[in-house]
Amino acid sequence: MENNTLQTELSSLLKDRFSISKSTRANYARGEDAYEAVLSQAVVFPETNEEVSKILSLCNKHKIPVVPFGTGTSLEGNAVGNENGVTLSLEKMNKVLSVNAGDFDCRVQANVTRKQLNEHLRDDGVFFPIDPGADAALGGMASTSASGTMAVKYGTMRTVVSGLTVVLPSGEIVKTGTRTKKSSAGYNLTNLFIGSEGTLGVITEVHLRLSPIPESIMSAVCHFPDLETAVLTSQEVIQYGVPIARIEMLNKDQMEICINYSKLENMEEKPTLFFEFHGSEESNKEAIKIVEELSKNNNGSDFKWAVSLEDRNKLWQARHDVYYSVKAQGKNVKIYSTDVCVPVSNLVECINFAETEIKKFGLKAPMVGHVGDGNFHAIIMYDPAVEGSYQKIRDFSDKLIDKTLELEGTITGEHGIGLQKKAYLLKEHPDNLPLMKSIKRSLDPNNIMNPGKIFDLN
Repeated sequence: MENNTLQTELSSLLKDRFSISKSTRANYARGEDAYEAVLSQAVVFPETNEEVSKILSLCNKHKIPVVPFGTGTSLEGNAVGNENGVTLSLEKMNKVLSVNAGDFDCRVQANVTRKQLNEHLRDDGVFFPIDPGADAALGGMASTSASGTMAVKYGTMRTVVSGLTVVLPSGEIVKTGTRTKKSSAGYNLTNLFIGSEGTLGVITEVHLRLSPIPESIMSAVCHFPDLETAVLTSQEVIQYGVPIARIEMLNKDQMEICINYSKLENMEEKPTLFFEFHGSEESNKEAIKIVEELSKNNNGSDFKWAVSLEDRNKLWQARHDVYYSVKAQGKNVKIYSTDVCVPVSNLVECINFAETEIKKFGLKAPMVGHVGDGNFHAIIMYDPAVEGSYQKIRDFSDKLIDKTLELEGTITGEHGIGLQKKAYLLKEHPDNLPLMKSIKRSLDPNNIMNPGKIFDLN
């Protein structure tokens, strides 16, 4: 590490939880994105808010960049290392601090994962509903404003986070929000940090709202002759106001991959919707009747039910494993995964446009979507050894973004900006960026927090 004084100070503070070994630095050099790994000068492993505070204070004094790192599952270059900086891994901050089942809330350290939390809550009659595909850390999920398959009913991280503990670049520890269901006390600082991708400070604790476990959970699959009728069905379900927990779309290419990778039985290689209903048995029956009718009107197949808990888990695990199923398609395959989100009434047009353009570019791009929210993902396979393959993907991505903005959508529904979508953010929010930069300069005058992510300050 080039800064010997900082190395001595960090080593003295953290002992064996400070590492400059190349293998350790390589393990924390990027997320699940298409970028080459960038090794930071060192990796630190704090265990307490006070240690994070001291680390940031030291790095700020020496003007050394800091990249916060959770489970490394981000997809847009959000966690790529900094060759002049330090990567701060939160993996040792992984405790559930308190659960208040009667009030439907809990407080966790940043590196508790969603599966770990739900395992902890198993006997309390409550659960945490936000479920991105990966078993991501809750601090990272807050940092990218993640969501997942159940957002149509339960919302996103912005909906369920009621407070945060954040360490600012100066080392100051601040606690935002409250345990109450509502508050009108001053600026909404909690939501300032949600989606900030580690550029304003390090989220070390998250206060979460929980949901009661439904009396009845029913999952079904429905196949359609083409993608348009599948997406139209999902649009109509939302517009009818049917209470539904999940509507997930998989296109033909993705169904073919999932059937083989996740060993799904009795499934067809056709555009498909996965449905899940949460509620009482009576309310579920009413909702299912309407959704079956809407599906049949659009030439959907008979529903195939996942009745047992085991079958349901297998079905949704297959959906969550989509990224890894595509990645497993070949030895040299790299993945460029991108997501956009549009108003639900514009979803059919946007997905049709994406599928047409994918064919025009000659790309292989399985598609999935949280179509109940108007959010979908193109998971594009490419071989970096083939000249021009990455540029072709970027050209497709540029066109999709332009179409999304024309349809009054957003350049990302849940992945965040990272490195990959900085130019697109300028397209979507040219009037917002000066204000974002002003906030960044105010909280982080030395620009040490994850610099170069979301936007370039200078």
